[in-house]
Order: sequence, then C-alpha cells, then structure tokens
Amino acid sequence: MVLRDLQDPSQFNEIDEISSKGGAIIFKHSTRCVISSMAWDRLQRDWDEQLSDLPVYYLDLIRHRATSNAVVSHYGVDHESPQLIFVRNGAVEYQTSHNGINVKDIKQLVNA
Repeated sequence: MVLRDLQDPSQFNEIDEISSKGGAIIFKHSTRCVISSMAWDRLQRDWDEQLSDLPVYYLDLIRHRATSNAVVSHYGVDHESPQLIFVRNGAVEYQTSHNGINVKDIKQLVNA
C-alpha cells in the first residue's frame, strides 16, 4: 500500500494530478471510532499486490478537521466516517463508508 498522510487541503492538487494515472484513494478515519478502526484494519489486511501502485491518502479527521471539511467541499461528497473516496481524473468516481469499504470493490474500480 502506497500510504500518504493527508493533512492539508493544498494536497488536493496532488491527489487530482496523481488520480489521472489510474486513481487515488482518500481514506477518512476517525481515530476515536471503533467502526472506523475496524474498517481501516480490514482494508489493510485485505490489500494485495494487484493494488500495490494505488496511492492511499490517509486522513486522520480528528487531527485535521479543517482538511476533512475541505474534502467535502472540494470533492462534493457528504461527510462520513470512516469513508473511502476513489478519485480518478480529479473527480470522485466512487465513495462508500462503514461496512461498504472493501478491497473487492476497489479492485473493480481500478480494473474498469
């Protein structure tokens, strides 16, 4: 997993640019939420070689609340936590939350 910390809205330009090369993921995580921790653990555990080049931007929304709010306005998604947002060519192609977060769906998106 190519993991990058998402801490500032200025990184959205980087995400949008990188997403034109096959996509990028934003994972919004509440470090105070058990469900969010379970979703993050499951995502890491199930990740495999097929997705090795897909960048994942990890957002600790407790520490970076303003950035979390900026994700909502920049990408036009409702706030959820945990939340997985798949960006391709600078636009949200898919988003899900809670138990909907799974590697199988990510693989289908990458291969589409």
